[in-house]
Amino acid sequence: MTEELADDPFHDCELDPGAVLGTQTFEDVLFTDDTETPVNVLTGQTPAHSKATVEEAKAFAASIDTDTPQIALPASVETQIETQSKPYTAAAFFHFKATGSLKLHRAYQAASESDAFTVDFEADYESGDLTITVERVEDS
Repeated sequence: MTEELADDPFHDCELDPGAVLGTQTFEDVLFTDDTETPVNVLTGQTPAHSKATVEEAKAFAASIDTDTPQIALPASVETQIETQSKPYTAAAFFHFKATGSLKLHRAYQAASESDAFTVDFEADYESGDLTITVERVEDS
């Protein structure tokens, strides 16, 4: 690999920086108080392990020991039932479950790891929306 490619965070991405520059909002992707939880058909009740608040989910995401900021995403009902897990999980703020594609995931990751870009995000747990803003350093 040439030194030029090694310095380009997008060298192994399918998308170029233009795909993530600016502000994009991903709607209804975060864990919210309205996230679907399983119901026991015999009792009509939600199992205790599937009861959680947004504050618990945010605290869990914040507790992950990593340099990449984490967000709380909803866990599928199937996962909650099969693993008796909480109704949320934590992932990097640019995770493909939030951005909708692995291509965008990789492009946001490349931008966030590059000194050439600033990457900010806002997680609105009331609406479930995630907003990510990417700017070139010389533009900011």
